[in-house]
Amino acid sequence: MQPSTSTIDIHFSSPKMTQINLASWWWQWEVMTTISVVILGVLWYKLTLSISSRSPRLPPGPWSLPVVGYLPFLGRDLHIHLKNMAHTYGPIFKFYLGSKLYMAIDTPELAKEVFRDHDETFANHDLNAAASVKSHRGQDMGFSEYSANWRKLRKIFVHEMLSSNSLNKNSYFRTDEVRKTIKNVYSKIGTNVNIRDVSFVTGANVIRRMVWDETSYTGEKGVDLAADLQMVATNIIKLLGQPNLSDFFPTLAWFDLQGVERSMKKELKKAERIFASIIEDRIISNSKMSHEDEGKKDFLQILLDLEDQQELNNTQVKGLLLDVMLGGTEATTSLIELALANIMKNNEVMKRVQDELVEMVGPNNIVEESHLPRLQYLDATIKETLRLHPIAPILFPRVPSKDCVVGGYAIPKGTAVFINVYSIHRNPRYWDNPMEFNPDRFLVKEGTDILDYRGNNLKFFPFGSGRRMCPGVPLAEKMQKFILASLLHSFNWSLPEGVEHDLTDSFALALRKSKPLIAVPYQRFPDASLYM
Repeated sequence: MQPSTSTIDIHFSSPKMTQINLASWWWQWEVMTTISVVILGVLWYKLTLSISSRSPRLPPGPWSLPVVGYLPFLGRDLHIHLKNMAHTYGPIFKFYLGSKLYMAIDTPELAKEVFRDHDETFANHDLNAAASVKSHRGQDMGFSEYSANWRKLRKIFVHEMLSSNSLNKNSYFRTDEVRKTIKNVYSKIGTNVNIRDVSFVTGANVIRRMVWDETSYTGEKGVDLAADLQMVATNIIKLLGQPNLSDFFPTLAWFDLQGVERSMKKELKKAERIFASIIEDRIISNSKMSHEDEGKKDFLQILLDLEDQQELNNTQVKGLLLDVMLGGTEATTSLIELALANIMKNNEVMKRVQDELVEMVGPNNIVEESHLPRLQYLDATIKETLRLHPIAPILFPRVPSKDCVVGGYAIPKGTAVFINVYSIHRNPRYWDNPMEFNPDRFLVKEGTDILDYRGNNLKFFPFGSGRRMCPGVPLAEKMQKFILASLLHSFNWSLPEGVEHDLTDSFALALRKSKPLIAVPYQRFPDASLYM
């Protein structure tokens, strides 16, 4: 009996069909696996994209070269270059200089986030190579980390040097030095006078007498001391603001290719020799001090007493002395020179300033500190000068102590952040006709914000803002107004014959006129006793 057809089919075709079924199943499994992987990949990509879109990213910025970053394209006048970059990349942008990440902030709104919302996070300055040498690796008040040590140094400086009681007690020094300046300028009537030199010597002598009031440092020796301090201060400020390859390429720092560290050490030694001599003389004079004089303490003696009590070390004492001399002279000197240059260029401003002085002081009187609060137009003129020419056009870079977010963008810990005061002060979004020198914009009007030096209104903050703003504002405000009022009340001023007005400025850590202001004084009042 022959087998059935179905049985034969199964017998002969089963292996072949099994192979076909297995191949078909394997192919379907591969297709399904591939589709599943693709679907999962798409879902994972979308999830990752969604998460990354919610996470802050770095702000935009210019294209950079490998290794050197944006360094070859950086302009000489950094405040102007960053202002122009903001027009392209927005109010917050990043750029690399060598291996280091920098960011710049260009609006009051973003500055508010730094100085208000994240003030403690941004309470440290960028300790570059020059600053590290100058501060003995962050031991002074200017570059110390935000810490108990910094709070101690600042408290000593503010309470002992700049308190209302201390400023009132030292008013005689300011008056006496301003009188000497007027007498000195009077001896040069009709001749060329270097306004920067006059301003610096006046400011330096005031600070010197507030810090150490020694008769041994008056007269000819005092003039030499002021000249030495002027040279040292000028060089230190220049070095602090000088671009340095060691800061951009840490691996090259050991070589000090530009000699910045060597130069700073040299200037620091000069300053410390001056202070060491002063301290030595003080110790000698203390040994001869009478009981009647023991209660009279200037700032130097307070620091030495704190050193004896081991509250301060010798490095901190010298660091505070240098901070006082640098901060108390450079800003006042540059401001007076720039203000007088702007006033001389604007005849209407000159007339209004001098008319106010005649009204408030009188034609037969000399300027006293008691007159200063009433000189509102002069005050507005000084503020307008600081708006157009902020002494610190870019605040010394702040470095966040942790990752944070500003303006919706991530700022990683350790990034050096510039606040461009110069750009904010000239932004037409916040100022009408910003390039015009117009003191009237600072005259107090009902219903408008008061623009002062305290950094509360962040469209005008020439001395910074937040807990690391310049602590010397009260003294600077008195000094710059007193010196300028006295020069303008006692003399008429003009440029030397053939010289044109020049208001160009140059960038360093502190802004100053590119060319010194040379001006010719003329006696304003007939009574010669007003100049003696």
